[in-house]
Amino acid sequence: MNAPRSKRVEINGWVILDKPVGMTSTHAVSRLKRIFNAKKAGHAGTLDPLASGLLPVAFGEATKTVPFVQDGEKAYRFTVLWGIETDSDDAEGKVVHTSDHRPGPDQIEAALPRFTGTIMQTPPAFSAIKVNGERAYDMARDGEIVELAARPITINSLELVASTEDEAVFEARCGKGTYVRAIARDLGRVLGCYGHVIALRRTRVGPFTEVDACSLEELEAEPESAFDLMRPVETGLSEVQCVVVDRDAAARLRRGQSLLLRGRDAPFEGMAYAACGGVVVAFGEVLHGELVPSRVFNLPI
Repeated sequence: MNAPRSKRVEINGWVILDKPVGMTSTHAVSRLKRIFNAKKAGHAGTLDPLASGLLPVAFGEATKTVPFVQDGEKAYRFTVLWGIETDSDDAEGKVVHTSDHRPGPDQIEAALPRFTGTIMQTPPAFSAIKVNGERAYDMARDGEIVELAARPITINSLELVASTEDEAVFEARCGKGTYVRAIARDLGRVLGCYGHVIALRRTRVGPFTEVDACSLEELEAEPESAFDLMRPVETGLSEVQCVVVDRDAAARLRRGQSLLLRGRDAPFEGMAYAACGGVVVAFGEVLHGELVPSRVFNLPI
């Protein structure tokens, strides 16, 4: 007996979800797949359940552009509670250190330059990083001592935006692989007071900002109009240079053949994507004046 065919449909594009607190990124993607009845979807950058904010979700052909969005700059707004360090570096963990010391705004401001630029950061023990094939957070929950190696990350800016005796609110712009919880942990140690994150919101992922975001309530209230909130596939490539091509060139790229760029399209090198009639065709690297496709898109022109 043949298995019943899936009734899900091919959907291509991006939805920028404003993920609520308390929901995993995987569950959020599942909810969106149901709303759009979509066959294929994936997110660009996990958000912890305790975090809210931007979770870009790619559908269908847009999943091919996920790495470009993930590699883009991220922005966060987060609140640190001083005086307590936890084993997870957030409010869900067990208390491991306490202090009666509380830093003033001037002390905090003076410490921030140590956390900008390219720095070494040790990820939290409760993270999705794999150690000998196992997720670090699974090992930590089982009571194992997890030792993760420090690695270079880039923090473009870290600003104090509000401060009380026990709490401080920060805004950060950072690169891929940065853990905000680790910033709070390390800042608390430098200030001699300990600290952990009690609120975290992601406000930017690559080309997407809060202006682009929509809520699950909006999408589920009127599923028919949810498609109006979907953005085209090429939105995920908006930080990559575009080369406009004709149909013959598009066909060549879709066959996996390189394309010689002429005239004003020729001078640059690096990553680029080709579009024909406003539809993304392929992306790849420009080498010696040729666009060498690494991925092609199956979208009607």
